[in-house]
Amino acid sequence: MTELFRSKRLSVETKAVKLPNGVEREMLLVRPRDAVAVLPIDETYCYLIRQYRFAVDGYIIEAPAGQIDDGETPEAAARRELAEETDLCAKVFTPLGYIYTTPGFTTERIYLFEARDLSAADECSRDDDEIIDLLPVRRYEVLQMIKEGKIVDAKTICLAHRFLR
Repeated sequence: MTELFRSKRLSVETKAVKLPNGVEREMLLVRPRDAVAVLPIDETYCYLIRQYRFAVDGYIIEAPAGQIDDGETPEAAARRELAEETDLCAKVFTPLGYIYTTPGFTTERIYLFEARDLSAADECSRDDDEIIDLLPVRRYEVLQMIKEGKIVDAKTICLAHRFLR
C-alpha cells in the first residue's frame, strides 16, 4: 500500500491486490469517513434541501447528509446533520440500512435514516461552505421529481426508493 494523500476527511492510496480470478493489479482506493443521509418526513412533506455543490458547479436537490465525526454513532450524526442543514430535529429516527456510493474505487458507506415527529431545532450553526435552502416537497412529488431528473443525487434516490415506494 502506498498512501498518496491524507486529510481530515479522506485518504487516497494505491494497493496491490490479487483478484478472485487470480489477476494482480495495482488499484486506487479512496477512503472517506462514513456518512449519513436523512429523509425528514411528515404526513404531507419530505423536507429536502437545495444545496450548492462545487464539484458539479451547481445546485442539486438532496436529502440532508454529512460525514460521521470521530466517536459519533450514525444516528447521532444523522441528528446533527438534520439540525445543521434544515434547522429541524426529530424525535424518531428509523435506520434504513446503508449504501456503498461507488464501490469501484471507494469504501464510502452512507447510513440511511428516516426522521419523523419533526420540530424546530435549537439554534444550529452551518459550515461556512454550505449554501443550503430548505425545500419542502410533497411526498407524492418526490418519485416524480426523480423520474423527471429533477432529483439526481444518488443517496436521495436510494432513500426515496427505500421509504416511499
